[in-house]
Amino acid sequence: MYVTRSIGVLDPPIRLLCGTGPTNPDPRVLRAMAAPVLGQFDPAFTAIMEDVMALGRYVFRTSNTRTFAVSGTGRGGMEAAIASLVEPGDSVLVGTCGRFGDLFVDLATRYGGRVSQVTAEWGQVLDPQQIDEWLKRAPAKVVAVVHGETSTGMLQPQLGEIGRICRERGALLLVDAVVTLGGVPVEVDGWQIDMCTSGTQKCVGCPSGMAPITYNDRAEQTIASRKSPVISNYFDLTQIQRYWNPERLNHHTLPTSMTYGLREALRLIVEEGLEARWARHQRTGDALKTGLQAMGIELFGDPRHRLPMITGMFIPEGVSDEAARARLLEQFGIEVATSFGPLRGRLWRIGTMGYNAELKTVLTVLTGLERVFQSFGVKSDRGAGVVAAEKAYHSAARG
Repeated sequence: MYVTRSIGVLDPPIRLLCGTGPTNPDPRVLRAMAAPVLGQFDPAFTAIMEDVMALGRYVFRTSNTRTFAVSGTGRGGMEAAIASLVEPGDSVLVGTCGRFGDLFVDLATRYGGRVSQVTAEWGQVLDPQQIDEWLKRAPAKVVAVVHGETSTGMLQPQLGEIGRICRERGALLLVDAVVTLGGVPVEVDGWQIDMCTSGTQKCVGCPSGMAPITYNDRAEQTIASRKSPVISNYFDLTQIQRYWNPERLNHHTLPTSMTYGLREALRLIVEEGLEARWARHQRTGDALKTGLQAMGIELFGDPRHRLPMITGMFIPEGVSDEAARARLLEQFGIEVATSFGPLRGRLWRIGTMGYNAELKTVLTVLTGLERVFQSFGVKSDRGAGVVAAEKAYHSAARG
């Protein structure tokens, strides 16, 4: 009586995923995930874990021994970082200018931190001097900053300066690089980042389910010298790191197929080369922005600090947020994202990440947007966005 015969064979539709994640993985990643499952202590599988660690160091630009992946989404990596670094009563300074800075505030508060904030308006970025001035007045154990704020499409500049300030003031710098890793420079060692977390489903180019993380000796010593146990067992980095190191101390069972996928996604980044990959994301994002502006669409946020892989655009007047996104999905198979908080219903965010950071993605999206907006009575020159985007892309490719 509990089984229904109406449930048929799984056959999900094909979509072009141009929201803020997940994105479409490279077919080679999906093929890797279809490989035979191995046991978690099989030497063949632990060798794959070692590969993930080595490849992760390349992508994070670090020599940190402790470079691995937390089982969970990007949020899981953020929580593991906060849970392990922050003890009840610890002072935590969070830079907030969007939803994911707010998430750091929430996590640090839940784990008992005494949280302070330096803020900027949504669509702006933090000034490192804000952090320096605050730390002069009130020292903090941890400073948490979002590198790429996907809720607004902004890229936080001067992380190296923030890292220098934190080192000078005796604070640990924790960075959320969920959207930026693999898409723009992330220089963990060069910027003196003590702990950096990411996710697999954005520019890394894998399905969601793991959170790459790296941290240095300063962070590890802070965790090891805790006066109280990490409140969360699952997100306890003292235990997780022992699973990834040669001890292979069991903590949980890694998602085997996801680990295969992450290995292949990271290998593809190495194969392409980081600099070439960063340039591809920049070229594609710039082409999309140029195309949207040629259609008369207003972009969101400070133009000096826009993420290349997430483009924030104001919804044209007279266009229904939900109805237009539904038409785009149903008629063209394209997914784009709405926004949060004060921007919900006013702003769309379009992602061109990983495998989708290509001109063909941009041209497809612009064509779909033009048709959908015209159905709401928005006037624009036919094909103007496509022509402008193509010109911008090829001009950038020629250098």
